[in-house]
Formats: sequence, structure tokens, C-alpha cells
Amino acid sequence: MVDPDELADYFELLVSIYEPDPRGKLLVEWMKEDWQLFPTLDVAHSKELLCEILDDGDIVRRRFSPSATYRSNVLVTWEALRDEMMYKNRWFLDQAIDTYRLQNLLDFLPADDLPTTWYRARIRGETTFPIDQMGAPPKRLATHGRANPPGIPYLYLGSQPDTAVAEVRPHTGEIACVADFAIPAIKAVDLRNPRKLVSPFLLADASAIGQLRADVPFLERLGQELTRPVLPQGAAIDYIPSQYLCEFIKKSRYDGVVYRSSVSEGINLALFDPSKASPGSVSEYNVAKVAVEVARV
Repeated sequence: MVDPDELADYFELLVSIYEPDPRGKLLVEWMKEDWQLFPTLDVAHSKELLCEILDDGDIVRRRFSPSATYRSNVLVTWEALRDEMMYKNRWFLDQAIDTYRLQNLLDFLPADDLPTTWYRARIRGETTFPIDQMGAPPKRLATHGRANPPGIPYLYLGSQPDTAVAEVRPHTGEIACVADFAIPAIKAVDLRNPRKLVSPFLLADASAIGQLRADVPFLERLGQELTRPVLPQGAAIDYIPSQYLCEFIKKSRYDGVVYRSSVSEGINLALFDPSKASPGSVSEYNVAKVAVEVARV
């Protein structure tokens, strides 16, 4: 616990990336939206706290907008690169992306406090799968995955048994074999909620903070690449951008990537080196119910 005024220097630097604008928003509204600060406080109480931090009752009532000085083109560049990889060129690309900046941004997304036990599921056939058949597939059998290209097997794991089962798209009444794996401390990128993870208080100057704010939508887009639903008939093409992203993360000396599950409330881990996982035992689960949610298009 610290006195609010001890945070003044940090918040004054953050405030400097916003400019007065009568048509804008309150500073605390921008801080909530851009950095997910004051998550447990409503706007009124957030204003009171910011007032104490800055010792300025006037600034918290005025309206601001982000400075137009800070712009980012990495999202546009990614969309162009994505289109080229999927539909024009595969190995020798014309569209360039700032890989130095991308690597720098990934460093803001460390996956901390990960579970030590993860799960993988397979739908049972006539008999239960033994534990030695519950890991990543052999190279020659590794097909297109959300993170891996064909022939390069990764180990896909869920944080809970039901997460792992949901990821194999089961039918009601089927039996799922679920294996548990012990995962040591690893270096992974967490793409579940980039806006929550990035912190402006780790940066020492306003320009770096302003540029980070401009680049956060790009990080969110990368997280969407790993979670958006893909139809089986289009997987070979639709998975290419996320495979490229994971290949870059692996090349940047990370062990894996953590992302939201698109079919459950849990989280997923794509482990680049399956040998880092220590297999445990196999349990069987009955798929009692499969829920379907629809929306009119």
C-alpha cells in the first residue's frame, strides 16, 4: 500500500499522452478503456483517486482525447501481410512487417502464474487410449493446427479437463480420454487479453507510452487470430496467419503461446516442444451435454 501522491510521477507521464478536447472523455474513462486501470472502481470513485494522485481537482473533470502525435501502422501492415500469406505468396513475401517492433511488443505479454497441470483430450474408440498415445501426433501425422503447420507437431493443452474435451468438438454421449501433463516453468506469450497485460508504467517516456497505446489494437488482433472459429474445410488456409505468428513467437525463443478458448471458459496452451510436458495418467469423461449458441446473421 502506498499513498496516492507517491504515484504522481507515473500518472503525470501517462496523462501527457492525452490532449484537452471538449468533445473527448474524462481522463479516468480513457485510462479504464486504454489500460484497464481502476478495474474495481466506478468513474466517480476513479476520479476521486486520480484527483488524490495528481493533487488536481480540475484536471479530472476536464475532457481529453489521445494525442494525434502517436500513430501505428502495424495493424494495417499485418492485414496486408495476412492477405498475402493466405492468397498470394506463401514463402517469399513482398509485404514486410517490423519484426523488431513485434518482438518488442510480445515482451509486454509474459504468461505468468500458469497452471502446472494441463490436459489433452481424444475421443475414445473401442478402447481407452494409453498415455503414450495422448501426446502430440507423430510428425508425418501432424495436420494443420491453429498454431502448427502440417508436419510440425505442437502439443495443444487445456487448463481444465472440460476445456480439453470441448476443443475436440465432441458429440453428446461420446467418451473422451483425458490425459494430464505436468508443465515446468516455461516462457510463453499470453494473448488472452493484451490490453490488460500491457502497462504504461513500465515505460520511462511519454512517446513510448503513446506508441504502446497505438499498438495495443494490433496485439488484440493477434489474440483474435488464435481464437476465432475456423471451419474444417477452410482450415488449411485460415490457419496460416496464426501459424506464422506462432512460428515467429517460437523463433523469438518462447516455449509456447497461451490463448483463450473459443468453445469454453478455460484457456489453451500451444506448447512448441512437446517433450517439455511430462505425461501423467488417462481418465475417461462422458460427454453429457453439448451446448450450441446461435446468432442471426
